[in-house]
Amino acid sequence: MSIEIPAGLTELLQSFTVEVLRNQPGDLLEFALQYFTKLKENQSKGAAFGHERNTAFRPSRGVNFADEPMQTDSEDGEDDEDEEEFTAPVINRFTRRVSVCAEAFNPDEDDDTEPRVIHPKTDEQRSRLQEACRDILLFKSLDPEQMSQVLDAMFEKLVKAGEHVIDQGDDGDNFYVIERGTYDIYVKCEGVGRCVGTYDNRGSFGELALMYNTPRAATIIATSPGALWGLDRATFRRIIVKNNAKKRRMYEAFIESLPFLKSLEPSERMKVVDVIGTKTYNDDEKIIAQGDKADCFYIVESGEVRITIKTKSKQDMEVNGAVEIARCSRGQYFGELALVTNKPRAASAYAVGHVKCLVMDVQAFERLLGPCMDIMKRNIATYEEQLVALFGTNMDISDPNA
Repeated sequence: MSIEIPAGLTELLQSFTVEVLRNQPGDLLEFALQYFTKLKENQSKGAAFGHERNTAFRPSRGVNFADEPMQTDSEDGEDDEDEEEFTAPVINRFTRRVSVCAEAFNPDEDDDTEPRVIHPKTDEQRSRLQEACRDILLFKSLDPEQMSQVLDAMFEKLVKAGEHVIDQGDDGDNFYVIERGTYDIYVKCEGVGRCVGTYDNRGSFGELALMYNTPRAATIIATSPGALWGLDRATFRRIIVKNNAKKRRMYEAFIESLPFLKSLEPSERMKVVDVIGTKTYNDDEKIIAQGDKADCFYIVESGEVRITIKTKSKQDMEVNGAVEIARCSRGQYFGELALVTNKPRAASAYAVGHVKCLVMDVQAFERLLGPCMDIMKRNIATYEEQLVALFGTNMDISDPNA
């Protein structure tokens, strides 16, 4: 039986997949409905193909997506018709290894016999590389040995303005981390390409083709002189992909067992697994400090955590004294209060013995745990009741100086 793939289907699905992976929508069907409805409207008007984002630009990511309505999503981009169209370069499929995307890769079965890649670096280069990789999400869950192997294998690539770093449709060869420079993101459909976003001196790209064995989903063009750090495909798959698969197997059952995540869909819980990192703490080590800015949410995987709060409401207490108000054990969470109320930390947390926590940064918390927010807000009342019992007053737990 011979099945013919309709013209344009591959490019259409690739473009949609890129938007899904960038937006991480909670309701995939609703996102797809809006995406293809908007696409059909633009096509009916004869406008050039473009992508509309449903989320506002977040500068902390270092990537700016073009044509994002800042006031309302009702803007239909009618001015797009006057924009100059970018015609992506013709891809020469015969100059690259077409077999790359056909190679099967099973992280559970592939062995670890490939020789390790090492690119020598000066101390100054390694320092710059470590700084560039500090906030890369894909590296968050690597242990120190794995991270060291990644840094050893990465190589520096200097680029000039106008240089194509990767081209849509090519086979994936490297993953790139931006050290400096600005870069435009172009996506092509039916022969017409358009700039859908920019990277500004930070960020990373190129992981999709390596993780899913698909051709490049976009073209990245440098708009200024810059510097990148590349990681070859073999090392990326051996360390990053296998580590993600291992982490998913390890934490899938644990995440599914947490009562406060029951309101999430199974696919949403798997996204939580993908973005969490792990941190370990020694006995009496401070995990969070009262009054500090909130940046992470914590789930106890093993051990016990002591929650304390400083107060001046009792005359017989020392000024710097602290009272223990709760303890968290396996499966319980803490650190959510400051994220829910957008206030500084209302309490401190200390390890009791050896403690291991799953950690989620504030951006992932806001994006993925929206359905759990009602449960967390209800817990504020419970915290207040504990404070009344301890201090005889209904203190404002969102005020760290109370």
